Amino acid sequence: MFFDSWYDLWRIFVVGILAYVGLVSLLRVTGKRTLSKMNAFDLVVTVALGSTLATVLLSSDVALVEGLLAFALLCGLQYAVAAASVHSERFQSIIKAKPSLLFHDGRFIGPMLREERVTEEEILAAVRSQGHADLDKVLAVVLETDGSFSVLTGSGTSARSALRTVRREAGTS
Repeated sequence: MFFDSWYDLWRIFVVGILAYVGLVSLLRVTGKRTLSKMNAFDLVVTVALGSTLATVLLSSDVALVEGLLAFALLCGLQYAVAAASVHSERFQSIIKAKPSLLFHDGRFIGPMLREERVTEEEILAAVRSQGHADLDKVLAVVLETDGSFSVLTGSGTSARSALRTVRREAGTS
């Protein structure tokens, strides 16, 4: 229960080092985007890489080469999806979510809150977490494509320009 054999420990040690080196090498080749959190697909790849690493380390039924192939497949698929979404707006619209405007000019946008399943309290928490105590100074709160909240403040040209970009991406006026 606490200890099976020295072989199992040695296997985990050796395979762990080699799998780690292989995964880091693949991540360096495929670029920063592989582990980004820009959309749901990116999150799935990150979780799958972690799960695959754990399986390769702890399951003697999975050979190191099989694990490395799984890493390469996941990184390759993520690379292909990211490249396709850069080159095709239609593909991008299928893969990526749009940002959602949840709060604007002192008002919560009820239909969007319901659609995104976000409460007013969660928006207030996001505003506080970004260091804003006064909701009157917040121009807008946006639920980004990666699930994070952006809090836009100010009334200047740059804030209004950022808001126009969000509206254009979300397909609203």
